[in-house]
Amino acid sequence: MNKLTAFAALLPLVLLACKDPAQDKPQATVASATAPVAAPAANAVAYAITPATSKVEWTGSKVTGSHDGSFTAFSGTIDYAGAIEKSTVTIDIDTTSITTTPQMLLDHLKSPDFFDTAKYPKAQFVSTSIVQKEGTTYTVTGNLDLHGVKKAITFPATITANADAVEAKATFSINRKDFGINYAGKANDLIRDDVVIKLAVRDEKKNRT
Repeated sequence: MNKLTAFAALLPLVLLACKDPAQDKPQATVASATAPVAAPAANAVAYAITPATSKVEWTGSKVTGSHDGSFTAFSGTIDYAGAIEKSTVTIDIDTTSITTTPQMLLDHLKSPDFFDTAKYPKAQFVSTSIVQKEGTTYTVTGNLDLHGVKKAITFPATITANADAVEAKATFSINRKDFGINYAGKANDLIRDDVVIKLAVRDEKKNRT
């Protein structure tokens, strides 16, 4: 096999490794943080968000490839007030529980170059608005407090809920630089700004607190 043939054979693998995982995902819009919503309605049913039934995952990338990871420690509440639009959600994430491989990358993500988990051990999302678009598709807006920066983000989600169970799924991207996660140095140019966030939340009445 000559060099040209070998390159042609490897080209699809190179292109696949370089593909931006955020390019076909909706991007969250970012704005100034908004005022929090009022307390949940008196008749709201509180459902606990726990790692036993839910996932908070992410995918970051650079020009040479991508890395998947998750946060394994988080807690929250969905206050279901009889209608999804009247409900609220709060999620607290322990940033020190971030996972990925290899270990060297994980240690770097925890360092002051990125999440600085020693200084910012907690991230929080609190919804301020849930608007139905069509069927089970909703637009969710809320304040995201991450890396010491609080901003309002808006993203699409699929949500189903009733008196017995709540389920929500969302996949979207956020720009890490909007939250001050900006690796100093020329190497930052090789790291893509957009990070994919994947949320899968489910809880049933029997699990609520």
